[in-house]
Amino acid sequence: MIADVKSQATAGMTKALESFKRDLGKVRTGRASLSLLDDLRVDYYGTPTPINQVGAMAVPEPRLITIQPWEKNLIGEIEKAILKSDLGLNPSSDGQIIRLVFPPLTEERRKEMVKQVKRMGEDAKIAVRNVRREANDSLKKLEKDKEISADDLKRGEKEVQEVTDDYVARIDQVIADKEKDLMEI
Repeated sequence: MIADVKSQATAGMTKALESFKRDLGKVRTGRASLSLLDDLRVDYYGTPTPINQVGAMAVPEPRLITIQPWEKNLIGEIEKAILKSDLGLNPSSDGQIIRLVFPPLTEERRKEMVKQVKRMGEDAKIAVRNVRREANDSLKKLEKDKEISADDLKRGEKEVQEVTDDYVARIDQVIADKEKDLMEI
């Protein structure tokens, strides 16, 4: 039973970590990344469609994304969607391909981004701690229902705490890596 609670806690903490990593992919660094465009929707014949489903996207250079729409009449719609987004990018097209050039980030903007990443990391740590709390509550309920002993409860709480510490350390490492990436010129 303790193993079940621990595995559920591990699964919950893994989800929190993966969600954090996914959210971090959307934080703009000085480099071009296709994950920045993941949430972008294009009006495709009246239907909001993910941008990666209306054209081929590539990163030919570190500061450039190219989008080649499968239908030429979508170029205007894609440009409109990019301009409406809060990415701060100006698309340029030659009638065939849309180019998104990423200007280098200013020092001030980099520091803002680092603060944002740290805030997101703190939210992820809170999610991990919430999973720990739920696991400990489950263990206490098992002890109250006389399914495990008090010693088992202490051992289970210790194991859940070890898993929590591991995931908090992983989140800290991801934050440090992203901060290094952001401050790199």
